[in-house]
Amino acid sequence: MARLAGKVAFITGAGTGIGRSAAELFAREGARVAVADIDRAGAEETAHRIAQAGGEAIAIHADVTEPDSVAAAIERAEARFGRLDVLYNNAGGSTARDGTAVEAPIEEFWRAIRLDLFGTFLGCRFGIPALIRAGGGAVVNTASTVALMGFPGRDCYTAAKGGVAALTRSLAVEYAPQRIRVNAVAPSVTKTPRVEALLAGNAGMQGIANSHLLGLGEPMDVACAALYLASDEARITTGVVLPVDSGATIV
Repeated sequence: MARLAGKVAFITGAGTGIGRSAAELFAREGARVAVADIDRAGAEETAHRIAQAGGEAIAIHADVTEPDSVAAAIERAEARFGRLDVLYNNAGGSTARDGTAVEAPIEEFWRAIRLDLFGTFLGCRFGIPALIRAGGGAVVNTASTVALMGFPGRDCYTAAKGGVAALTRSLAVEYAPQRIRVNAVAPSVTKTPRVEALLAGNAGMQGIANSHLLGLGEPMDVACAALYLASDEARITTGVVLPVDSGATIV
């Protein structure tokens, strides 16, 4: 049987990269998918790809940094599919403007906090009540290996993702009585188009990439970890931040 048969999944940042891979994988595993992204064209393309493969999906424009936008997106998904079983807060990312706490632009700190941490907070704020209405479900947040280890030169992103890891653990305790599991994936450098652009010509980033024991991961590697956490196979797994990192956190 498909691992998400009969379930409805809401995935942010699903218009490209890891989010698109997860949306397509979840659909292949039986889920009906709400493809949420700030990029309307990307969301529509992902939903179209799912439909072409025989799945069911809806594209939803959503800005995860805006409360009204997230609330409306969750409401639309529930209205379309009648329920919500899986919330995957995937949207986020760092930029080349990041740096040390001493040198990084202040506006870059707030950009990272607003997108990576506040965006995840809002997804949970509006998504968890929908999961409760369905009788329980799974939240998968996106942390990062920078939340699990010392990582120089990315202090804005590190602060935001560290917050996501802490929020994940707190919500897992808070909502266990409502049958809500809350976990996070923690990718390391993953070969998305955005990351490949960051790697180009950046000797420091390339050196980090070269240190991965099994090579750099692909978006599907992270999607598969998220699928496990979203599925009933992880029915007693909660509060976990799961590294998907090619051994980066142990070397």
